[in-house]
Amino acid sequence: MKKCLYVLLCLSIAGMLTAGCSKAAGTEGTANKESGKNAKSAAAVDVDLTALSSTMVYAEVFSMMSNPDEYFGKTIKMSGPYGVSFYDKTGLYYHYIIIEDAAACCQQGLEFMWNGNHDYPKDYPKELSEIEVTGVFESYEELGQTYYYLVVDDIIVK
Repeated sequence: MKKCLYVLLCLSIAGMLTAGCSKAAGTEGTANKESGKNAKSAAAVDVDLTALSSTMVYAEVFSMMSNPDEYFGKTIKMSGPYGVSFYDKTGLYYHYIIIEDAAACCQQGLEFMWNGNHDYPKDYPKELSEIEVTGVFESYEELGQTYYYLVVDDIIVK
């Protein structure tokens, strides 16, 4: 149920982009799953969100969620505040980077999964720390829903 609410919040935020901003927040969860089937080197970044303005970052992430087929397998580099949440139904922690629009009134989260054996909270940054990640855009199915995320090899605390 909580995952559905996250998806509905993200869709609501998408609707606000066409109607203007309001005070709302949403995140996409992140499951602690191992992947790496499409791992690329950090030098081969396809989409560098760190080089864009906050307005363009928000628009690009919205595009990623609206047109995920165009991004599958691409290497994405991004930075922002680190967020984490626990979902009782799956018993998993979900990790994400918070993306805000230029007015800082609307936000969404892009989840990531860290390759390797990492324990939360011991190995992860403090919540809301500014981090940077580079990873491959993928998806997974959970509880009948499709979720999109980045598979990352490292988390850099800025």
